[in-house]
Amino acid sequence: MSQHELDARRMLCPMPVIKTQNKVKELVVGDILNVICTDPGALSDIPAWARINGHTILGHQSNDDELTITVQVGG
Repeated sequence: MSQHELDARRMLCPMPVIKTQNKVKELVVGDILNVICTDPGALSDIPAWARINGHTILGHQSNDDELTITVQVGG
């Protein structure tokens, strides 16, 4: 299991989800991906995508106008 980071700042829907999906394809089950974004819609879009695709949202943090969503890759 390893940790990865995806910079999706200044991208609008649906790009943060698409970039997350593409990055997850490169990872293995159990890996952790921290998605950093500025689109507030990603807070609902990425968890919905994760739920549909069998991944787990471990949490999220807000810092000023940035949001970090932590995804654990599922099988």
